[in-house]
Amino acid sequence: MYTLVLALLCLISCNTKVEETGKEEIFISTNPLIKDTLITKEYVCQIRSISHIELRALERGYLQHIYVDEGQFVKKGQLMFQIMPMVYRAEKERAHAEANYAEIEYINTKQLAEKNVVSQNELALTKAKFNKAKAELSLAEVRLGFTEIRAPFDGFMDRFQVRLGSLLDEGDLLTTLSDNSQMWVYFNVPEAEYLDYQTKLISDKPLKVKLLMANQEIYDYDGEVKTIEADFNNETGNIAFRATFPNPKKLLRHGETGNIVVNVPLKHAMIIPQKATFEVLDKKYVYVLDKNNVIHSRKISIVAELPDLYVVKPNLKAKDKILLEGLRKVTENQKINCKFQDPKMAIKELQLHAE
Repeated sequence: MYTLVLALLCLISCNTKVEETGKEEIFISTNPLIKDTLITKEYVCQIRSISHIELRALERGYLQHIYVDEGQFVKKGQLMFQIMPMVYRAEKERAHAEANYAEIEYINTKQLAEKNVVSQNELALTKAKFNKAKAELSLAEVRLGFTEIRAPFDGFMDRFQVRLGSLLDEGDLLTTLSDNSQMWVYFNVPEAEYLDYQTKLISDKPLKVKLLMANQEIYDYDGEVKTIEADFNNETGNIAFRATFPNPKKLLRHGETGNIVVNVPLKHAMIIPQKATFEVLDKKYVYVLDKNNVIHSRKISIVAELPDLYVVKPNLKAKDKILLEGLRKVTENQKINCKFQDPKMAIKELQLHAE
């Protein structure tokens, strides 16, 4: 009886193994895809006006008139502020009178000198007095002009730092003025990427970039990188780029933020599906199959991330078979049954699933 039970158990066990062998799972593998592609890189940026200046009082006095408003667009030469000019106007009138008196004295002395009534030295002295009076008149006119604050260029007014009737000292800040006809956009680039741009992109023509605004919309106009700072930041390892953007609609303002978007072409890029990778201690790996369909893990380095795809450094070969699905069901050095799928078809299916 005992022998019969053992025989039955052995038979059942053998049948179970046969069934399990018959249901052995078939995995899917593929190759890396080698093709030209375009990757997108983003950099946090700060937006600045091409001219952003402080307007300050040039003379001491009371703020008598404000002819503009905060946020207003002003034209070059437009009168913006008037500091009480009465003292300077009086100084100008006095200087004008003294200049007239010195001119009359010079003319009379010149006539007498022509008749040899006075010496040439006396004529030279009166001429010097006349020149001095004219210089003092010019100085008075300049100081009177300092009481008028006019726009040095077309631009937008900022918030007022003073109010009507304020007593101003020389140098007090009135407001700021921004020329927004073009905008300078600054962003920091790591050293390795800087070298790529210099050697591959900027050698022939300026690097074209786009601006992703704070509302996550792309700005209507492209910018060009025309300036790169001289030195790297030793603390961050970055260098600052400056892109220039046209601003005909005056949409961009000084102080805005956003992201610079750079489209970088890659020649003969190696592309693999993201689902063919797994992570161990923050490092990415794939399973590579040898000629006997035994899997071996291999570390990869990510160059760029695309939707559902990775662009990787050539740690792999174009003919390497990598496991596409079922990564959690296998272990290192395991032999598996595998079905090959063309890499173009594998990527196409990923796109179909994404839609």
